[in-house]
Amino acid sequence: MDIDDRLSSEVFHPGEAAIQDRLGVREQIEDLGRRLVRDYMPDQHRTFFAQLPFILIGALDSTRQPWATVLAGPAGFIQSPDPRTLVIDAHPNATDPLAGALVPGASVGLLGIEPHTRRRNRMNGVIQEASGSGLQVAVSQSFGNCPYVEVSLGEAQIRRGTTLDVEQQERIRQADTFYIASAHPSSEENAAPYEGVDVSHRGGKRGFIRVDADGSRLTIPDFVGNFLFNTFGNLQLNPRCGLVFIDFSSGGLLHVAGRGVVIWDGPQVSAFEGAQRLLRFEITGWQWVDGVLPLRWGPEELSPFLDKTGDWTGGRRDGGR
Repeated sequence: MDIDDRLSSEVFHPGEAAIQDRLGVREQIEDLGRRLVRDYMPDQHRTFFAQLPFILIGALDSTRQPWATVLAGPAGFIQSPDPRTLVIDAHPNATDPLAGALVPGASVGLLGIEPHTRRRNRMNGVIQEASGSGLQVAVSQSFGNCPYVEVSLGEAQIRRGTTLDVEQQERIRQADTFYIASAHPSSEENAAPYEGVDVSHRGGKRGFIRVDADGSRLTIPDFVGNFLFNTFGNLQLNPRCGLVFIDFSSGGLLHVAGRGVVIWDGPQVSAFEGAQRLLRFEITGWQWVDGVLPLRWGPEELSPFLDKTGDWTGGRRDGGR
């Protein structure tokens, strides 16, 4: 179809549609999706990606576990030679959970985010080529979100486990931002078993993520968003997902794998100020790599959207525990 046309097929898969139906927003969100979601990148998005020094990517490993990770390079390491193609001049590091997984035919979700402007653009697609220089991705879906190089590891510390140790628990308790990768099964015969891999941003005040004392489970509030439910729609059909937390001062990455279940209502939801629902995340494994990113960030500036949200510390915000 011409790039001026809207998507002619269904914009949302059955998992996303089921949640939109549950919340009574299906009709208006389907109409919004047809206007918002394209099968090409507008020039504004192409320019935006080209100015970024890092990009979030979600994909599946050989066991079909979704992981989220970060690729980084000098501004310009991402380019769009045409509206239906994105070229990334970078690969995951050898220690990355997605090392070796980004091959031709693999579905990926990409998120470009500019923390200082809170601007976000999404692109989901399929890898066309993977060479020594990087990746070429064909666009399947492209849409904006509301505001809200190769790296030498040297002597990088790499730690792994199945439940979070004390250091990683505290790292998550202090986090105000993370990214989540998810995927839904293919509904087409003779297609790849999974498609529509997505990576999304989540944020809140420091302390908005609760970590169980034994390091086996996270509870995360979900606030008002755009009602597209890309992540929760995937979890409706496939609970496996992966999180990545960036240490903005050291460049370290904490990858966490597990299964997500949505808590729709009840005392725990109503006890958390600003929460619409909760994500219960059961941890199956994690990996910490120290200093893997070549980027460092300055002091954070909180989004004004967080003014009406709480945390898990004390009083009526303790989730009912």
